[in-house]
Amino acid sequence: MPSAQRGEVWMIDLGMAAKPRPCLVLSVEYRDDERAIVTYVPRTTSLRDTRFEVAHQARGFDAGGFDAQNIAGVPVVRLMRRMGVVDPSVLAQVESAVKAWLGLA
Repeated sequence: MPSAQRGEVWMIDLGMAAKPRPCLVLSVEYRDDERAIVTYVPRTTSLRDTRFEVAHQARGFDAGGFDAQNIAGVPVVRLMRRMGVVDPSVLAQVESAVKAWLGLA
């Protein structure tokens, strides 16, 4: 099974509800005795300029960003391929946006 690391961007099959899309992995690695699930924030090219979005520009990606309002989890079998790693400053911004969305800030 794929092994996704926190801060990596993976193409994830989001199932019948949505098309496969790049997603930023937020969860830590799971152990053998834990569920094989990753928590992610999807990347979108349709930014709405909300306080829960983090712009992201990187080579190989269209202009866009990460939408903290769509945080979710999927089994690792839905991970299709690793696309890269975000800069630590981008990961920190996404973490802040997720905390704000969940009222943890």
